[in-house]
Amino acid sequence: MSEEKRVYVSQIKEALHLDQVCGDEESLKRFATVPDVNRPGLELAGYYDYNEIKRVIVIGQKEWHYIRTLDKDVQFKRFDHLTDPEAPCIVVTTDLEVPPVLLDIAKKKNFPIFTTKNKTNRLIVELISFLSEKTAPSDSYHGVMLNIYGKGVMLTGKSGIGKSEIALQLIKMGHIMVADDLVEITRVHNQLICTAPEILKRQLEVRGIGVIDVNLMFGGSAFMDKCSLDFIIKLVSYEEQLDNDRLNPTQKREKILGMEVPLLEIPVAEGKPMSVLVESAVTSFIIKENGIDMTEDFKRRIINNIKNKG
Repeated sequence: MSEEKRVYVSQIKEALHLDQVCGDEESLKRFATVPDVNRPGLELAGYYDYNEIKRVIVIGQKEWHYIRTLDKDVQFKRFDHLTDPEAPCIVVTTDLEVPPVLLDIAKKKNFPIFTTKNKTNRLIVELISFLSEKTAPSDSYHGVMLNIYGKGVMLTGKSGIGKSEIALQLIKMGHIMVADDLVEITRVHNQLICTAPEILKRQLEVRGIGVIDVNLMFGGSAFMDKCSLDFIIKLVSYEEQLDNDRLNPTQKREKILGMEVPLLEIPVAEGKPMSVLVESAVTSFIIKENGIDMTEDFKRRIINNIKNKG
């Protein structure tokens, strides 16, 4: 089982541009592990069962106006529960004033409280999206990640088979690099998102040349920070493909983080225009996605031709 991911309150504050009204630097070391929020209507009413204590607490206009109907002793009990040691933080939306009783309790506990001008629904959407990405399962794969014709394509294969050299050719042809050598893949809902480790971003290592910065060499449009993974092309030696039927290439799928990704093996041989072959494979993949199988269409033409001659 993968280790539970933590999103620290300091990261939430920075990502959502929140204004901190309570808590010091130590309080920002609290963390969330759940990609969801808690709007504490039931807790404010005194019902504490099934409380998701590890969620970020959001107080919007409904909660704020309800709090104003409670006397100070009741507020104290409710806020003492909400500011649990395991709760990450509280965000008060719509530029509302933090209830004084809550502020007093938070100061005593060094509990982080933030305010934002954003409306509640917008804040929740941004917060859940951020937490979902940060807590999503992830893994690293050796390969080169490119965006070709709008599709996220990962080139894989044995070390030295020429992945980076082919990527360089594809970048010169106008396609976009995402990552070289190490591809970090994160599953966000039902999508695999690929990016490069921070230290390797924009860097492409080409044998005989060294490391080049694709932004400096080809311009800003040659690199993108992340893209989805739609298709895998595995580069193999020519001998590994000798037994394959030319008209029936083996249709494979690679399982990554619980999701299956279409995979095509392409044999590498000296003198072959590999960048053109990769480009053509992606084009064929896109056409097949649109419901047209050119190989099957060709087979039907052969069969019809044989029938007509018979």
